[in-house]
Amino acid sequence: MCRNIKTLFNFEPPASDEEVRASSLQFVRKLAGTTKPSRANEAAFYRAVDEVTAAARLLIDSMVTNAEPRNREEEAARLKALSAKRFPKSAIER
Repeated sequence: MCRNIKTLFNFEPPASDEEVRASSLQFVRKLAGTTKPSRANEAAFYRAVDEVTAAARLLIDSMVTNAEPRNREEEAARLKALSAKRFPKSAIER
């Protein structure tokens, strides 16, 4: 589940609210151990998502760095190349 949580700080353009919420949802799913809460836990689950989203946005907006902002496309290409190196097609096709 947590594999979808991505670094959101110091990118150009900055992380959108949707990206922050998606990462927060993945985090709460991991903590809860479920991708979909039961009806009995639904309110608590989504309240936690809202609270984690607010905390994550506050964190991202409060952090400072002297580093140049990272480019999303370059970072995605770098991660794709790393993944291809770690998981070659020949191993997947076996």
